[in-house]
Amino acid sequence: MTTNAKTKSTTMRFLEARAGGPLTLGRLLESIRLGEEETQASFARTLGISRSHLCDIEHGRKSVSLERAVRFAEVLGYSRDQFVRLALQAMVEEAGLPLKVKVQAA
Repeated sequence: MTTNAKTKSTTMRFLEARAGGPLTLGRLLESIRLGEEETQASFARTLGISRSHLCDIEHGRKSVSLERAVRFAEVLGYSRDQFVRLALQAMVEEAGLPLKVKVQAA
């Protein structure tokens, strides 16, 4: 997905509206979970983490490693690119860097 500072894709605007703000990995996971009508407990079991850890990820209190982001994407049947981009973006923001991350397959 390609976006620039002036225009966002229709898909990104939809995802951000559904997630309730700028898309983060936690908000993406929550959107997927709610779309599947799963409880946090059930979804956490699918991801192989505790319900409290999932809650912390969804609410931005915990970050996700790149390895775990890839595993989440694979378990849920989604492209790794978006999950990795969002995990990297969180790391960049935590470091206080005013940068936006783009990921593309090698």
